[in-house]
Amino acid sequence: MNKYNFDIGTTFQKIVWNAIANIPKGKILTYQELAIVIGHPKSCRAVASACGKNPYVPEIPCHRVVRKDGRLGGYSAEGGIKRKKYLLQKEGHKFNNDKIIL
Repeated sequence: MNKYNFDIGTTFQKIVWNAIANIPKGKILTYQELAIVIGHPKSCRAVASACGKNPYVPEIPCHRVVRKDGRLGGYSAEGGIKRKKYLLQKEGHKFNNDKIIL
């Protein structure tokens, strides 16, 4: 479901950003799971790249997308990875060192 009509971004990025917009608060997906959700199961790196180019933070909550090994991946919005961890903790997620408990 497309919630947003984006002014910028490639078609693929827009698909990724709309999918991220549908991740409910308190839930996370891995980049790989998100790739499957959008119908591009072998495109987890492209999904990660689209997340990193998300110009719509915080409306599009890309902090809810993490690596499949539990590491946070990147976060290009203000505050960087520390902010991503803070936002996830605020939503109730627990960590073991710097890995989110999936």
